Amino acid sequence: MLKTIAIPERARNVGIAVAVAAFAAMLTAFYVSNYKRNVQQDQKNVPVLVATKRIEAGTPGRDAISKHQATVQELPRLSVVSGSFASLEQIRPLVAVDDIYPGEQVTARRFSPLQERGVRAKLDGNLRAIEVPGERQQLLAGTLREGDRVDVLANFKLDSASGSTNFSFTRLVLRDILVVRGTASTGGSAVSSDSDMVSLQLALTDTQSQKLFFAMENASKWWLTLRPVNNAADSPESIETLWTTLRDGLRWPQIQKAFYGSAIAR
Repeated sequence: MLKTIAIPERARNVGIAVAVAAFAAMLTAFYVSNYKRNVQQDQKNVPVLVATKRIEAGTPGRDAISKHQATVQELPRLSVVSGSFASLEQIRPLVAVDDIYPGEQVTARRFSPLQERGVRAKLDGNLRAIEVPGERQQLLAGTLREGDRVDVLANFKLDSASGSTNFSFTRLVLRDILVVRGTASTGGSAVSSDSDMVSLQLALTDTQSQKLFFAMENASKWWLTLRPVNNAADSPESIETLWTTLRDGLRWPQIQKAFYGSAIAR
């Protein structure tokens, strides 16, 4: 009886050992297979955006694309940096926040949305931002919005050599200037204060900024005029004086009568 009991137990133990060994072999095979699969996956090439030229901080993605500063290359997955871009279109709406050097992978850590750069995102090339202070009426307080376009109207007064005569001239000194924003704009309004004196920011070229500053410092009066959003057009350039203002629309006999009548009569 003892022998008949011992034999099945030994067989059972052997069976358990065989099963455990088989299970271990299966696990080992699965691990090896999975490891090989992962190694093969890591060695597989994937598209990665790589800088071909230096991309300076502040460069819009669209400019980096147009200047061919980056290209898509096939690299092993194992060597791809976390957050790398896989196509040029991914950086088009973004702007570089750090310098990126040739050979570096272009990653999301080096780019941010244009909106996060505020005014700087609207400046490029020879464009400059200038803070313009003035009275509420001058700056169309409550009307101007970011993205509006304005003209700058200015009046200059000149004295004659003798100082006895004053000449006044009015003209549009600048056209189609972009309103960027105010220093504390809310609700999309570009004007930045509720007081009588307000300010806003304009984006204009470096030479235009010289002309605007001259008008602000030397004109007896200057004003902003709002351009239409659609189908904006410009009349021919002109300078208005007392003579042109009074003369316009009159026929020559009327001008003679108004300005020379007393002299002719004598």
